[in-house]
Amino acid sequence: MVHLNKESESEPRIYGFSRTASAALTHFICIVFSVFIALLSRPGSSLFSWHPFFMTLAFSLFMTEAILLFSPHGSPIKRFPHKTKGRVHWILQCLCLSCAVLGLAAISYNKHLNGKPHFTSWHGLLGLLTVCVVGLQSLAAVPLIYHSLAKGWSLAKLKRYHAASGLVTYLLGSVSLLLGLCSTWFTAAVMEYTWYLSVLCPALSALIIMNQVTSAYMAKKRLQS
Repeated sequence: MVHLNKESESEPRIYGFSRTASAALTHFICIVFSVFIALLSRPGSSLFSWHPFFMTLAFSLFMTEAILLFSPHGSPIKRFPHKTKGRVHWILQCLCLSCAVLGLAAISYNKHLNGKPHFTSWHGLLGLLTVCVVGLQSLAAVPLIYHSLAKGWSLAKLKRYHAASGLVTYLLGSVSLLLGLCSTWFTAAVMEYTWYLSVLCPALSALIIMNQVTSAYMAKKRLQS
């Protein structure tokens, strides 16, 4: 009986430790990956160089950190009230959108100068879609900050919809990054083992973020039932 109690107490500790380790790993990945792409692209060396730099900042750094703010195990402002987390989250998402728009503008103007067609690859099409979705997601978050703008809607329901659509947006951004890593520019700039490690970064971050969001949703569902 004592053994069973000890075992049941150790499970939540192991669970909490694994969550904390996963969140710390995600912080590490998004920072290291963003620095790596910045060093590789050398922003300012050409017009194109701003595209991978800004897009990586948007979808690997700012968006990931914006979601991790709500992680109970890995938030850098864990002790702050939820309202403060929401404001910081929205600021990071606005930075994400700004960088995404700048990255899109850089590649569009670069193609225009070189007389190349626009949005002819899956990377380009999905990237354009992702930037548009990020804009809509940031705009749709305004009623969560100023709830009087969403009369007739419960705050809990708005948060659930925002979390679900936010996860879809994050996955779109992750897939866009992965497709970018398959581009001619990136594959020619790195060696094979570096390419595999680079692909692992957004893929692993996406899995951890997906687990965080779905776990939080399931926990709330259990409390409501």
